[in-house]
Amino acid sequence: MTSDHNQTPIVVWLRQDLRLADNPALTYASASGRPVIVLYLFDTDPDQRPMGGASLWWLNRSLTALSSSLQAIGSPLILREGKASEVLPQVVTETGAGQVVWNRLYEPSAIARDTALKAALKATGVEVQSFNAALLNEPWTVETGSGGPYKVFTPYWRAARAKVGQQPALPAPQSLMSPERLPHSDILADWQLHPTKPDWSVGFDGWTPGEAGALENLNNFLDGPANDYAEGRDQPGKTGTSRLSPHLHFGEISPRQVWIAAHGASATGDLNEGARDKFLAEIGWREFNHHLLYHFPTLPTANFKPGFDGFAWQDDAKGLKAWQRGLTGYPMVDAGMRELWATGWMHNRVRMITASFLIKHLLIHWREGEAWFWDTLLDADLANNAAGWQWTAGTGADASPYFRIFNPFSQGEKFDPKGDYIRRWVPELARLPNKVIHRPWEATSFELSTAGVTLGKTYPRPIIDHANARARALSTYARLKDDA
Repeated sequence: MTSDHNQTPIVVWLRQDLRLADNPALTYASASGRPVIVLYLFDTDPDQRPMGGASLWWLNRSLTALSSSLQAIGSPLILREGKASEVLPQVVTETGAGQVVWNRLYEPSAIARDTALKAALKATGVEVQSFNAALLNEPWTVETGSGGPYKVFTPYWRAARAKVGQQPALPAPQSLMSPERLPHSDILADWQLHPTKPDWSVGFDGWTPGEAGALENLNNFLDGPANDYAEGRDQPGKTGTSRLSPHLHFGEISPRQVWIAAHGASATGDLNEGARDKFLAEIGWREFNHHLLYHFPTLPTANFKPGFDGFAWQDDAKGLKAWQRGLTGYPMVDAGMRELWATGWMHNRVRMITASFLIKHLLIHWREGEAWFWDTLLDADLANNAAGWQWTAGTGADASPYFRIFNPFSQGEKFDPKGDYIRRWVPELARLPNKVIHRPWEATSFELSTAGVTLGKTYPRPIIDHANARARALSTYARLKDDA
């Protein structure tokens, strides 16, 4: 390679890897000796699923944090909007870049786009290299004994865990050399990622998007709730989970950094091994979901189990709206849906309860729920979202059986026995006694009046009877089996 070629810029195309540390593409570029252009493309290609509103809010904050971090080591963040298939080659031409590097994504449309871009760039003499920065194990590296993909989590995670190893995370570059002439950059504010008219994100301020916020979340979790994770993870009224999911989705922290930190805390005695393994199994679920999406690319749109294709889903616009607004008359369901709208996040136990209610109480297709979560979750992730909804529906891989129907009342009484979670997110029920807060229609007239609750006015009656809904779901499922 000639010295002149060594001086041509290298473009680092960032996507879901908005961090400096443990970023293989950025590390490679830093070590190349070339001037570095760090680029984020807001891809408007209609073949790429557009981000939901909550994700756009997070992206705005995360890019702001990343821009500051890059500026501190000598490299501005270049922003461009448009179709990546067109804009990336334009940036290469403008800058005379001799190489483009990126970290791999695993969504079907992203794979297709990246494969085509790699071929097009190489055809013009531009070097292209990609890396793994998002997973402990890439999807094709974990195989069954017969060489195929796993469809059941436990054997998958057993095999995947054995492959991880303990290699250290890559340090953040201390400096980056910028080219003498930088390409034009959009102004982030012009992308209008922050919601206005109205600004529905006021409750999101408890989050700190960016690499520093991700590390702080991880450290706070390992220093406190982690040891009680096995039980705390099911109690929505307590801070018992890491809340790392949006940070992981946007790549502000890598799963390897989480893996190393958890094992480090265990080695020093600050975290018991049982809690560590339970927590890391959730990282394993994320890995498994990406494994499934890679091998079964129709997962977001089609039943993994085609035997459900004839299921008699209901067209219930009124029920869907009540569910979305948290006005079903089922306190645990309503609390979860309101938490989601207010904060962009929902506790995992409650995600299962709310999803089961939509699918099995209302018989509304899981794709409707997946679409709502995609728009309202800060951690909306194609693999996790699709696999999670299919798991609850019973249509997915290693799924909960369809006939397992969550009882929202007993789930609430078991995991929120004092009603702390209900009182926070359904404040109109806050003054009800613990014994009836999950079943307000069973309260006496005195209890209701004392609490200021008028069923049907201040809080809705259940939009469907639980026993009838359960019987209808099982009957519909039985007919599906009979027709199979």
